[in-house]
Amino acid sequence: MTIDKEKYEASDGASFPGKTYVESLLKPVFYDQKEHLFDAMFTIHKAHTTMLAEQGILNKGEADQILAGVKQVELLDRKQLEYSTEYEDLFFLVESQIGELIGEELAGKMHIAKSRNDMGEAMYRIVIRAYITQAISDAKQLSEAILSQAEQHVESIMPAHTHTQPAQPTTFGHYLVAIYDNLQRDIKRLDQAYKTVNQSPMGAAAITTTGFPINRERMVELLEFDGLVENSYDAIGAGDYLMEAAQALISLTTNMGRWIQEFLRMASKEVGLLRVSDAYVQISSIMPQKRNPVSIEHSRAIASSAAAEGMAVLHMIHNTPYGDINDTEDDLQPHIYEGYRKGIRVLRLMRAVIITMDFNKERAHQQARENMITITELADVLARDYGVSFRKAHHKASVIARKVIEKEKELYDISFEQINLWLGDVELTEHDWKRIIDPVCFVERRTITGGPNPDVVRRMIQARR
Repeated sequence: MTIDKEKYEASDGASFPGKTYVESLLKPVFYDQKEHLFDAMFTIHKAHTTMLAEQGILNKGEADQILAGVKQVELLDRKQLEYSTEYEDLFFLVESQIGELIGEELAGKMHIAKSRNDMGEAMYRIVIRAYITQAISDAKQLSEAILSQAEQHVESIMPAHTHTQPAQPTTFGHYLVAIYDNLQRDIKRLDQAYKTVNQSPMGAAAITTTGFPINRERMVELLEFDGLVENSYDAIGAGDYLMEAAQALISLTTNMGRWIQEFLRMASKEVGLLRVSDAYVQISSIMPQKRNPVSIEHSRAIASSAAAEGMAVLHMIHNTPYGDINDTEDDLQPHIYEGYRKGIRVLRLMRAVIITMDFNKERAHQQARENMITITELADVLARDYGVSFRKAHHKASVIARKVIEKEKELYDISFEQINLWLGDVELTEHDWKRIIDPVCFVERRTITGGPNPDVVRRMIQARR
């Protein structure tokens, strides 16, 4: 089937903007800009006008008129602003609205030495820094909740896992401090991303600055940036602030997703270590016995989605030219905003879950007695207290583990007399055997820096507080 070009143009339009271009691009971009960039746009208009007046590029009367017009348009109900083919985007619509109030000539003067390029970059940075600030705040609140729970469980014995299998006894407090420390590193990554983002590109104009005697350093102050992207080409061409913000988000939500997955496992009926508050579970529509920890499920899914938004940012920048390019602008920005919104939702959800959850100490203690996870201590005791070489001690412990498995028993089911028969040339005391099979003794002996011994964990918590 041949498509008639003239008929298509008659329907879609032969001059800018075509109907498809409007519906598929300009309208969606307009509404994204209105949602995210409206406030930042006016902040920049006011700061730039103020700087132009201070530099004598505008006289005081002109600056006052411009600022009054900007303020009046800023107070308009943004919900009433609708896309029109008369204006390419929100930027030009706002300029037109201001021009109607103060006149086109004066409205044009407010754009002296200011380009869509440096203004756009500044708007993006202002919006992104706000999202990062909020993420840091919520991550710190989650940190407090994690540390508070850890403090209550420095003696709550539980099995630690490696390769998804029961490995050695630890405590829930020790586990939570590990999660806390992981989160602190992500907070540092967010903080570093904030520092990279919060640099002013204003005054770079299109890409080579301007012939007007502007003051770029003054714009740093007026817009509350931390510093200046000095090289004007760098200010317009570099997208690394977007990548760093995205990478910090990806790290945060990926790391969270890993322990959220663990929480979901612990909350299962079979494992039964965590009980999520009734406020954050849902029942089944057909199975009345179910308590579905959907708050944790949703958190896992949303964290993955947030990481995916961050990955979208990286992919959209990848292999783009080093300069002003649409790939890093209106089509990309919603991904980073949405990614941070999702990440913040997860931080808040998991804070609520952690503050209100209960940990089943008795069940966790029993699980820490099972699957022979204290048998490392047998090898240690033989090497430390009975003069057996560590390799030989490890081999003897392995032999005993196999024999216990063959009998389908647990270590605590085996008498110390039987153990001594299996050991052959070494004879344990009953006291030593009881301590070897006791997960509490196992944990208490781990007094090395960073270990699960309750006093060690208390010191870690105190240091972090």
